[in-house]
Amino acid sequence: MTASLEQLRRCHFAVDLGAARTRVYVKGEGLVVDQPSTAAVNTRTGALIAVGEFAEKMTGRTPHYIRVVRPVSGGTVVDIDMAQRMLRHLLGDKIRRSLRRKPRLRAAACTPHDADPLAQRATIETLVGLGARRVELVDTLIAAAVGCGLPVERPEATMIMVCGAAATQIAVLSLGSIVTAERIPVGGEAVDHAIVQHLRHAHELMLPSQSVRPLQLALSVDGLDSPGLMSTEIHGRDVATGLPRSVRVDTAAVRDAIETPLTAVLDGIGRVLRDCPPDLVADLAERGIMMVGGSALLPGLDRMLRQATGMPVNIAERPDVCAVQGLGAMLEGRIEPLTLNPLAA
Repeated sequence: MTASLEQLRRCHFAVDLGAARTRVYVKGEGLVVDQPSTAAVNTRTGALIAVGEFAEKMTGRTPHYIRVVRPVSGGTVVDIDMAQRMLRHLLGDKIRRSLRRKPRLRAAACTPHDADPLAQRATIETLVGLGARRVELVDTLIAAAVGCGLPVERPEATMIMVCGAAATQIAVLSLGSIVTAERIPVGGEAVDHAIVQHLRHAHELMLPSQSVRPLQLALSVDGLDSPGLMSTEIHGRDVATGLPRSVRVDTAAVRDAIETPLTAVLDGIGRVLRDCPPDLVADLAERGIMMVGGSALLPGLDRMLRQATGMPVNIAERPDVCAVQGLGAMLEGRIEPLTLNPLAA
């Protein structure tokens, strides 16, 4: 944990800037923002047209002078100015006025485990532009573990897997710190891309990533590891003619297509376990893996991991908001540090 619990208790709000969604937790009020990390800009005037869900719906449907941008990529702010403008509009005037009344506004933010100093600086500059006088950084793995109720501060091994849109982070935690961790550049976007490429090569059909949702719903019926045969109808554009066309897609073939990116996640789990001390691995055999993040809801992913590792695999109650809820618990002072009672001399 980059920041101490005492420093986090002094913060007034917390931000989880994700590649897919942005979430803001205000101390004393709870989760006030949970919107896609998307903004639509008029390239002629530079004006911000829409943010959040409305901007997300505009993706791929705008005229040439309107550009839909994502100022956050892989948990890292790649456009500080646009991220600040997006956050201002997502927070709204009422919340921003209440935050500006704080004498010394402090903020907390999640950062990926292997974020370099430049990426950390970009996150800090984004929140400083919103009026924060001080910004505390917390590892996303620690925040997510706290948010899903894992005993992070105890001398016990807990394994967490944060399934994000752009990457998957896996770590073994003990005594409030990360023992070993791995970041795999495979997330929900890679799974969507694998589905899109499969339809292009197998059916000569082009479709945007947003149209992958019907296939995800079809997979939810039998999961990734089910041998059952099912099919669903997908609408897209023919590669050769450019005309709209519909095809029936076998979900079994889709499962085979997305196994390739998910194999990298299994390899990452193996590397984390190999680098972990044997005593902690023995704890994990009983407690297993806790899955958090929006991509943890991919149908059948938990069963596939359970079969591949032989370990218990659980999904958090609300996996998509665990990181920001963990930050909120630290801000509210609901997390008590481990107290040591050394023997008196």
